Amino acid sequence: MLASISEGTTRIKNLLMADDIVRTIGAFRSMGVPLSLTLSPKGRGKGEGRFAADATVRGVGMRGLKKPKKSIYLGNSGTTMRILPGILAGQDFEVVLKGDASLSKRPMRRIAEPLKKMGAEIASAASQPRNDNAKHVIASEAKQSYEIYPPLKIKGGKLKAIKYKSKIASAQVKSCVLLAGLFAKGVTSVNEPVKSRDHTERMLEQFGVKLFSTRSARSKNIVRARPKAESRTIKLRGPVKLKAPRKITVPGDISSAAFFIVAACILPDMKIVLKNVGINPTRTGIIDILKRMGANIKVKGKGCRVKGGEPCGDIVVRSSKLRGVTISAREFVRAIDEIPIIMVAACFAMGATIIKGINELRVKETDRVRSMVTNLRKLGADVRSLTLTLSPKGRGKGEGIIVSGNRRLHAAKVSSFGDHRTAMSMLVADLAIKGKVSVTGRACINKSFPGFLRLLHRLI
Repeated sequence: MLASISEGTTRIKNLLMADDIVRTIGAFRSMGVPLSLTLSPKGRGKGEGRFAADATVRGVGMRGLKKPKKSIYLGNSGTTMRILPGILAGQDFEVVLKGDASLSKRPMRRIAEPLKKMGAEIASAASQPRNDNAKHVIASEAKQSYEIYPPLKIKGGKLKAIKYKSKIASAQVKSCVLLAGLFAKGVTSVNEPVKSRDHTERMLEQFGVKLFSTRSARSKNIVRARPKAESRTIKLRGPVKLKAPRKITVPGDISSAAFFIVAACILPDMKIVLKNVGINPTRTGIIDILKRMGANIKVKGKGCRVKGGEPCGDIVVRSSKLRGVTISAREFVRAIDEIPIIMVAACFAMGATIIKGINELRVKETDRVRSMVTNLRKLGADVRSLTLTLSPKGRGKGEGIIVSGNRRLHAAKVSSFGDHRTAMSMLVADLAIKGKVSVTGRACINKSFPGFLRLLHRLI
């Protein structure tokens, strides 16, 4: 995305050709961005490597995108649906973003509200009562009867800077507002209750946008404010022009690695090494949680290697005896996409694992609370969802999950519920269960990890 609106040419190495990325590439090509793909050295081989590619993107500048000839279809890519509008808000044309049936049920008011405050016109072609899952998100949203869903109609224009306080810790919301802030004159700030993923900030730095703390008087672009308590504020001074870096190498995705990390933990006599995996501190909740559960995990090269502005390293995992732990709502933010596979790990742990603050799982590609609880129960697991106190001091209530471990699971037929992470989690569970776990609807795995099954079979 940033390469497309930068000045100059960016070469991106080790790009995973998953469905979400393919849809994003198609979106920018439809808006006139010259973007070419070639098979990377890994991609010329067989197996999972054939899904890797190198991309060359010739940026068209901040306002150089062209109005597409028709609406842009984003498939199931919720990340693109929530971040791309930040860029489109700064253009001078109207465009409609569409998604598949699942994406069309995901709440979008969280990005529409700040963009409207900045001066963009954004509306849903399908404004409707909230779906059954959306009511679980946050109380402040639940008070309102209507939500905004895709398709989204966006008309860009002259934007103004705003101070936006997000009620949820969402990297998607933060990124959308910051990208719109690139086009706005003045300081745009985003405050979030807990620090969310900072990939956008790191990548902005790669494109010449400098990061400073608020104590620095030299700040002219982005400043990172010192948080009060747990909250965090990011400020961006616009307008900003992005300068294309010569090359960006994409590290391995820790969310994809998580399935193999858990598989190695719960299978006997296992040792695996996952090389060049991104270990951004905002994403390593999965490693910290599993280590507390007793997992034998070591990260080599930590602090020595950086790819695309992201720290990376080799993750070494050995078979482990796991124990149940309590995962706080704050930890949940750092492991939100890994919660399904953590639930699988919890089934093989001694004692109970409690996961707090899971409301956002309800509005993913599917209701992941429902999909995982339903499937794990079919396998014989003791899993419950209930209302829990979120803080040690008894402040705040939210939904939680309790998984009672050390039960003998059995084979059964389960469903992916159209969700890639649910499907992959069930396939990992299958490796550790006697008999065959049949997972229907596995094609959804291609959304994020088209080579998953080939790699998984190498563990057998």
